Amino acid sequence: MRVALFSSYVPFVNGGARFIVEWLEQKLLEYGHQVERVYLPLSDSFQDLLCQMTVFRSVKIHRADRVICFRPPAYLLQHPNKVLWFIHHFRGFYDLWGTAASPPATGYYKALRHAVLQADSIALREARMIFTNSRVVQKRLKDFNNVDSSVLYPPLLAPTVYRNMGYGDEVVYLSRLVSHKRQHLMVEAMAHVKTKVKARICGEDLSGEYAEELTNLVSRFGLGHRVSIENRWISEQEKCEIIGRSLAVAYFPLDEDSYGYPTLEAAHSEKPVLTTTDSGGVLEFVAHERNGLVCDSNAQAIGESLDRLYSDRALAESLGNEAQMTVEKLRIDWDNVVDHLLG
Repeated sequence: MRVALFSSYVPFVNGGARFIVEWLEQKLLEYGHQVERVYLPLSDSFQDLLCQMTVFRSVKIHRADRVICFRPPAYLLQHPNKVLWFIHHFRGFYDLWGTAASPPATGYYKALRHAVLQADSIALREARMIFTNSRVVQKRLKDFNNVDSSVLYPPLLAPTVYRNMGYGDEVVYLSRLVSHKRQHLMVEAMAHVKTKVKARICGEDLSGEYAEELTNLVSRFGLGHRVSIENRWISEQEKCEIIGRSLAVAYFPLDEDSYGYPTLEAAHSEKPVLTTTDSGGVLEFVAHERNGLVCDSNAQAIGESLDRLYSDRALAESLGNEAQMTVEKLRIDWDNVVDHLLG
């Protein structure tokens, strides 16, 4: 089958929105399909949105038997065999409308929001099938656009490279350094721990502002000997080593769209995930005291959970083993993905 993968991207920003496209491309090629990956750059500015939506709507992809669309506004594409692996809306006009993450509620932006919702609803209904990366996103599609969809969880590209190399003293947080991932909660929690647990926070911050904030926070609490902040890109090989030797993986973004790749990386390494009650899609995978720990999103509660994992290695091992089994229970694998997207 000739398959085109169509998505938007922000130049020089790597992460899950790209991985889901590029990893699917590699797998489809392995399955013997012809694949074209098509990206169009997207500005972060709300003011540029309408003209960019027009561009995406104008794109024509000929000769493809199927087009799979991902990040908005790629789904505006018109094609007789369009399938969506929908990962999120323009959230500032949807579930985050009226918050600091949305534009001001002026007459112009209210009209723009109406246009975005109307255009999305038309384009979504043109799709042959719609899959989402989580139940959270599935619910948003139903609530805002009255569109039905099926959940299709995205796997890691090469999960077998992850392995358990023992349970060390570090709880690691590997993700882009950005405020909504809330790595600062990890630093604040370390000021409350009573054990000798350590924290390692790794990831890239292109602006450097949040990384500097984290570093200053470590200094303010006098935690330089217990908490390390590494503002750099972590290769897959190094990531496997860091997680493989860790005690557990921390991941508590605010209202995440999906379970997030850090959750899967932990599970394939047989490590428990420490997350919070307001982390959104992460809770579709992590269940408290089954395959991880879920606590309130405050420093003291997180600190108590860190101490618990450090003091009870048998618990950490049991939760980690169950996390790996959860991957199989949820059928998070490429055979399942390809069967659904090309079915």
